[in-house]
Amino acid sequence: MEHPTAPAAASRLSLAGVVARSGASAQLLRDCESLGLLDGMACTEEDGCRYDERAVSTLRFVRRAHAMGFETPEVVELHALWRDGHRASFDVKRIALERADDLAQRIEEFAHMKRLLERLAHCCEGDDRPECPILDELVGLEGFAGCEARRG
Repeated sequence: MEHPTAPAAASRLSLAGVVARSGASAQLLRDCESLGLLDGMACTEEDGCRYDERAVSTLRFVRRAHAMGFETPEVVELHALWRDGHRASFDVKRIALERADDLAQRIEEFAHMKRLLERLAHCCEGDDRPECPILDELVGLEGFAGCEARRG
């Protein structure tokens, strides 16, 4: 991927052009602008904002970072490291491993939620009566009470 501090091409791209070339959304472009991640843009009243090739690279970078699970503060930090030609790769690795640990924890939490929902669905008769252990559990009325005896 082209480094964002590489010399910009002479041509300037419109918002639609940058979005099309990067595969990002206009909202992501606006978010990157507000975070100060886009430089090399020129804005005029008659033409609006025009962007150079660095904007395309930055939007691709941010889009992929979000797709890999990085949150906005991490993306900003990774972007700064990407732009820093004197960075230490261990800083990037640390951020990636912290995100991987967080994702592992979230996966465990989701697996627990999945098992809970499956157990509650197993306890639900799924008929035309109003009794429902799923709803009971949501309001704290012990949705599993009597479940095993009923299903046994």
